[in-house]
Amino acid sequence: MTVTQPDVSVIIGAYEAMPYLVECLASVEAQTIEPARVEVIAVDDGSADGTGEYLEEFAARAPMPVTVIRQENSGGPSGPRNVGLGKAAGRYVFFLDADDRLGPEALERMVAMADRNGTDVVLGRVEGINRKPPQSMWGRTLERTDVYSSNIKFTLSAQKLFRREMLTRHDMRFDESLWTGEDALFTMEAYLRADGVSVIADYTCYYLVGREDGKHVTKRGSYTLRFDSARALMNLIAEMVPPGARRDVLMVRPFAVTLLPQFGPKFLKDSEKIRRHKLELAAPLMAAHWNEGVAQRLKVEDRLRMHLVAGQQPERLLEVLKFTKAKKQPAALLEKKGRRLYLAYPYFRDAEAGIPDSVYLAEPREARAHPGYREGGADFFMRRALRKTRRLLSRRAAPGSSAPGAPRRPNTAAVPPR
Repeated sequence: MTVTQPDVSVIIGAYEAMPYLVECLASVEAQTIEPARVEVIAVDDGSADGTGEYLEEFAARAPMPVTVIRQENSGGPSGPRNVGLGKAAGRYVFFLDADDRLGPEALERMVAMADRNGTDVVLGRVEGINRKPPQSMWGRTLERTDVYSSNIKFTLSAQKLFRREMLTRHDMRFDESLWTGEDALFTMEAYLRADGVSVIADYTCYYLVGREDGKHVTKRGSYTLRFDSARALMNLIAEMVPPGARRDVLMVRPFAVTLLPQFGPKFLKDSEKIRRHKLELAAPLMAAHWNEGVAQRLKVEDRLRMHLVAGQQPERLLEVLKFTKAKKQPAALLEKKGRRLYLAYPYFRDAEAGIPDSVYLAEPREARAHPGYREGGADFFMRRALRKTRRLLSRRAAPGSSAPGAPRRPNTAAVPPR
């Protein structure tokens, strides 16, 4: 007898998931996709609250095939996900956390989207229940996009549809040495490996549930784990993407989401010992990955904080943090007939501090909020330079020579294998 390959393998890693698991599994059972097109692989990671028993009860009555694996506690979500991935037979896999749930049409819509466009990753709109999920990537449905031209880099959780053939071809697994951020590493690699990504923004596919007992936060622990996560993601990006604007676009994510919070309000409350340690941990990351291309993509306040971290200047960083904690607003200084706008946070044009004006220069997306700003600035000068280049090219530069100021072609190098 021929066994038909399922369209999607739903992988559920569960640890102490009761009673949330009840609604999670009910959402799987309520899927509009035909049960024969789905398989469930559930891994109980050493629970003692009845999670494993409930999974087995579900397997006995579910309309789709369900495999339950019970194992000793691994300490984090990576191990169970990898076990489930090793057992998966579907054309696609979807990682579902045991305390969350799916929208009824989620799997049907995501599989259809991937099949229609030939894309390797599909993001379904996420809504939070007692938790706040990322928002910026749900502006509109995108049949086909990539990690450079959309905001998907700001959602690196694992709750997405992945083409299993892609994962198998690149031997992709979750890094079990990381206690936090392991899903960011996996998902970013998938984005970079993918032949296209789709975004479903007009239907809620996933409900991210905040547990009152806090057990959805696994092994968050020490701040050092955050630096481990940032380091791993930065190194992955540097390994897979050549230097240039494309790499800078992606580096914004670990700087803004993982590193910056360590030098925000909590830094004010840290002991001197922890402050010194955080700066020590940050130093090699700043030296390796912080540059002007990344800096200009951050808001002025964030850019200033990272500049002071890079310069190992904790006292000045503390003054900036106190300024923002007091809800003070920096003065806005317009120059160049309103085409440049500087936000005068602490140490602006302070001779002793010696911080470059460029650190305080607002990019258009931030400057537009201020009256009197005239969009131009860097964009204006770039357009003028391009016009000059076109004029020079039209005069036909001599053979073997290149017109001064000619724009460089964008880097289109393929992603190298890891």
